[in-house]
Amino acid sequence: MTALPRGETPGSPAAADDGVVDPSPAVPAPAGDAVEEDGGSGAAEDGGETTTDTTGNGDETAADAAGGEDETTTDTTGNEGETAADAAGGDAALSEAEAELAAQREFRERIEKRKSEKKGPISAGTKLSGTAADLLAAVRAVESGEKPAAPFLDRPAAAAAPGRPAPAPAPSPAPARPRAPEPASAPRSASPETLAATAAVLAEGGAPAALAGPVAEVLGAQAAEALREDPWRLLAVPGVRPEQADGFARALLGAGCGPDDERRTAALIGLLLERAALRGHTAQDAATVRAALAGHAVTDPGAAVEHAVAEGVVLAFRDGPENPEPEAAEEPGARGEGDDDGDGPEPVRVLLGLDRYALAEESLADGLARLVNACEKDADWTEAASAAGSSSASELIRAVAAHGLVAHTGGEAARAEPAALLTAARGLGLRALGAAHSADGRNRLAGATGDPAAAVTLAGLLSGAEGPGRDEEGALAVDLLVVLDAPQLDVETAAMLVESLADGTRLVLSGDPGVLGSAGAGRVFADVLAARACPQIASRTPDPGPIGELVSGIGIGELNQVEAPGREVVIVPVHDAGEAVHRTVQLVADSVPRAIGVPSSATQVITVGHGGSAGTRALNAALKQRLNPGPGRFGGFDPGDRVVHVPVPGRTVPAVIVSADAEGLRLDCGGTEVVVPRERVESAVRHGWALSAHQAAGTRWPAVVVVLPGDAAQGLSRAWVYTAFGRGERHLSVVHGVDQALPRAVAQSPAQDRTTRLRDLLEAAAR
Repeated sequence: MTALPRGETPGSPAAADDGVVDPSPAVPAPAGDAVEEDGGSGAAEDGGETTTDTTGNGDETAADAAGGEDETTTDTTGNEGETAADAAGGDAALSEAEAELAAQREFRERIEKRKSEKKGPISAGTKLSGTAADLLAAVRAVESGEKPAAPFLDRPAAAAAPGRPAPAPAPSPAPARPRAPEPASAPRSASPETLAATAAVLAEGGAPAALAGPVAEVLGAQAAEALREDPWRLLAVPGVRPEQADGFARALLGAGCGPDDERRTAALIGLLLERAALRGHTAQDAATVRAALAGHAVTDPGAAVEHAVAEGVVLAFRDGPENPEPEAAEEPGARGEGDDDGDGPEPVRVLLGLDRYALAEESLADGLARLVNACEKDADWTEAASAAGSSSASELIRAVAAHGLVAHTGGEAARAEPAALLTAARGLGLRALGAAHSADGRNRLAGATGDPAAAVTLAGLLSGAEGPGRDEEGALAVDLLVVLDAPQLDVETAAMLVESLADGTRLVLSGDPGVLGSAGAGRVFADVLAARACPQIASRTPDPGPIGELVSGIGIGELNQVEAPGREVVIVPVHDAGEAVHRTVQLVADSVPRAIGVPSSATQVITVGHGGSAGTRALNAALKQRLNPGPGRFGGFDPGDRVVHVPVPGRTVPAVIVSADAEGLRLDCGGTEVVVPRERVESAVRHGWALSAHQAAGTRWPAVVVVLPGDAAQGLSRAWVYTAFGRGERHLSVVHGVDQALPRAVAQSPAQDRTTRLRDLLEAAAR
């Protein structure tokens, strides 16, 4: 490969190879395993036991949780040995994580309340035909009382969302707002009676008794009765596969069990949409869902979808022109490939979605419209703008002075502009605060502003662990909030955040649109940009140095040669996965510290996925053996191990193992001590010398080693390369074994890879 600067490994390759684990490359893992992704869950092959891999991000689940029902993910720590229960005891709780979960629960309770108050859809769709008409007929049946009532959504009327009334100064009572979530106690385990009854039903159906706890946690105290009434509710437990639920149902129901059982089809549709959400979608084309049902032996997928809509399992939305012509009302797939002559309007699509994401998108669109409408638009920040250090910062300050919602785009160097905005706003006496995706991002922002009180993590802000707290009405006590790393915002977190902002608060969403998207469902930042819902300020500040030049080229689809006189960028060619692991360990343990001056503890390895011969699991095992060998006496970990902590699903925090005691496993998370209870170690902690690019997003290290083994080619994209290569501050080594797949991935135009409704909702609110 000549597109990137070539060079030898920094320093002599002869240094200290002893102890390097060199996995055999004789049988390379298939590409599907190489791109195995975070957040996925699959049932174990033997007996249906479920162990869920929750150490990563939802968007990385194409291979396991969403790409194929039979794929499995059973490794949660990447280690064997003494369990956490043997190493630590006690019931200590993570107050920040629990507060964050409490905030999420509170928001979902508000969503449920709003859902129960939701009225039927607006009158539309009279010219639809085929399945689209059938779905709409199901909605009408609910409205007329022919079927049980359930909430249904249609595309909203094109009207701006009404702004919330600003709180009256006194004495009139202010509108009620959610109070700051209190730290929640650890969730109570199910009662022995519930566990015993659930285990009995599971045993009757041939399922392992170990599932009793997870089933009771998901289905509640009446889990046993729920399973007897509907055995396919077992699919609500993470990791259970459809064929396992089918076997369980056959054992309970006998001859009365069939592939078209409405309970089965409803559960399958819910599962398909949950898996789509793990890939980032908030909705799915009805045709896609029908095709997937056919793959599960459902003989009439159309009728199954109609039933699920009628029963409120899923919601139906119309996605297309407001007044479609008759010839435009066909469902996708109704015509054969190549039959479209290109004339006439686009056909109307019917989308299916889960209510939690549908209502989160509606809540977010309404909240953003409220911020736009309620802002004071005649503020004079001219002097502050003139004093800013760059033209881009001045432009950003002027835009924020005149608008309640502003989008700001740019690379790493552009983070100085939100920092300048915060400094200017705080100088004007405003309560201005910046929130970053990671602790590293928070620290970099605090350094740029010179004021540690001006920066928090977004999770800490929402949970109440960081920031100014909430006012007497429950709103965050800020006048201006700048959210950095905005592409990492999923729709539920964004909705929760906007719900927490008072009328008149200014919100700035700032980030690099070229990086990978959020761990959870949605593409909030991309949809806000695409809808042009607010002013957009594009930074003109380029990222410096050879790495900045390289990453800037990748952002526009060019993999250019760059001059790297200080070996800022080095390519290390390899022929197979075993060599990739060997050279990666050598780089981290010897070459980069000696030649570049960056210690191993400040060098991060990034690879495409967790599985495969050079995925995070293989690399972490090799790096541990070289850098911190030990027996793994604390649930597979030793003091000094680099790990990632998952306080809640979808969020990873780099940490170092300190010790273990009666309270649990003690971690140092960037200077903050965290205690992980023993029962959560297996699911919430894993080795972290090597991460996926999704896990690394929002964080930077002095040196980064990006590993691209040959079986990783299918997992590459421009956004992946852009994200991974941009994590290094001083040095980037690329262990390169994908040949021309790398320039091809960079050259391909990025496509919208998530189906969402937020853009349409924002555009409708703006009309």
